[in-house]
Amino acid sequence: MNKILSSTFKVILMLLISFSGYSQSSKGNYYLNHVVKSDSLYSNTFETHKKFWIQLPENYNPDSSEKYPVVYILDGSMLLSTLETVQSNYWGHYLPHMILVGISNQTNRTRDLTTSKIKTRRGSAFKQDTGGAEEFTKYIKTELIPYIDKNYKTTNYRTLIGHSYGGLFTINMLLNHSENFKNYIAIDPSLDWDNQKLLKEAKQKLAIENFKGKSLFVSLAAEQLHMMDETITTENVMNNTSEFTLFGRSIIEFSRFAETQNENQLNFLWKIYPEDLHGTVPLPSIRDGLVFIFKWFQFKNPPKYNNPETTVDEIKEMLNEQTNIYAKNFGYTVPPMLEEMLNGYGYMNLQMGQPQKAKLFFEMGVKYYPDSANAYDSLSEYYESQEDYKNALKFITKAYELSGSVNHKQRMIDLKSKE
Repeated sequence: MNKILSSTFKVILMLLISFSGYSQSSKGNYYLNHVVKSDSLYSNTFETHKKFWIQLPENYNPDSSEKYPVVYILDGSMLLSTLETVQSNYWGHYLPHMILVGISNQTNRTRDLTTSKIKTRRGSAFKQDTGGAEEFTKYIKTELIPYIDKNYKTTNYRTLIGHSYGGLFTINMLLNHSENFKNYIAIDPSLDWDNQKLLKEAKQKLAIENFKGKSLFVSLAAEQLHMMDETITTENVMNNTSEFTLFGRSIIEFSRFAETQNENQLNFLWKIYPEDLHGTVPLPSIRDGLVFIFKWFQFKNPPKYNNPETTVDEIKEMLNEQTNIYAKNFGYTVPPMLEEMLNGYGYMNLQMGQPQKAKLFFEMGVKYYPDSANAYDSLSEYYESQEDYKNALKFITKAYELSGSVNHKQRMIDLKSKE
C-alpha cells in the first residue's frame, strides 16, 4: 500500500493518528517516473527543433486511464524546478496532481515574449529583435499543446505562468488568445513595454469583454521600485513620473483597474511582495498564484472526515459534494479525493476501529482508480483485517495482475494458506 501523503495531508491526519510503514508494491514503478524529462519537437513555425521539459506527477502511470491538468511555465529552463518545488509541497489539499511543462525560450527570449516591436527602451536604443509574441503563441497553440496532449495523459484544463517578459506574454495570451488556457499567473509582468501598449489595450478589453471561467493572478516585487531612490515605496510610487518607476507603476495601474471590473467575471487577484526583488519573486508568486487559482480544489470539512462521530452516510454526502465541485470547475468528472487521500483515510479509520468507514474509502479507491494495484492491495488488507480471507485473496490477486509485484504474489500465497 502506498502511504506517501502530501505534507499538508499529513498535518491533518497527525491530529488523530500516526501512520507507519511503507508499501513495497508499486512505489518503484511510480517513482521512477518522478523525474524531469527533456523532450523536443520540430516546429514548422520556427523551422527548427524546439526543446521543452516535462515533470510528471508522482503517481503518473502511462498504462492507467487517469489524465491530468497541465501547467505550462515560460523560461522553463530556469523556472520549472521552482514550479515543481511548489507542486511537490502543496499537492493533495491545495493542488491536484498535474503535469508540468517547462517551455524553452532562451534562444530568442525577448523576441518571443514581447508583444510589439520597439526601437528604444528607457531612453536608449534597443537593438534586440522584438515583437514575436504572436508567432510564439502560434507555436504553443498549434504545435506544443497538441504534441503534449498526444504524447502525455492530459486534460484540457491548462494553466500558463510567465515572469517579467513572460508575464507580459501571459497577460497577452489571456486578452487575445484566452481559448488556450483556463488560468494565468503573471509574475512581475513587463507592462511598461512599448509605452504601456498592452496595458492600454488591457484596460479597453477588460472593460467590455467577458472572461467567465478564467483566472488571473498578478504579482509585483516591491523591494526596489526605483533603482536609484530607496524612498520610493508602493505608497508613493504612483506620484513619481520618472522612467525608473514606470515598470512598477504599470503593474499597479493594471491591477487596480482589473480588480474594479467585476462585470467581466474574471477571477482576479494581485499581490505585492514588499521584500522581494524581480529575481526572487517567482517562488512566492507561483505558490500564491496556484493556491488562489485552485482555491475551489481545497478540501472541504477535513475535521468532519477526521471526527469519529461522523457517519458513513455523512461521508458519502460530503464526497458527492466534492465530486460536484470538481466537475463544475474542471469541466469533467474526477474522483472526489486523490488516491493517496482515499487510501490514507481508509487506513486511518481502520486503525481507529471504524471498519465500515475504512471499507467505504478503500472501495472508492478501487472505484475511482481501477488501474491502481495499490487500491486493490489496500482493499485486500481491509478484508484480511476482518478475517474475510476469500475477498482478501480476490483483491490481492487483482493487485498482482496489475503489478506483477513479488510482494503481491507472496501475499496471495499467504492468504491462500488462511482460507
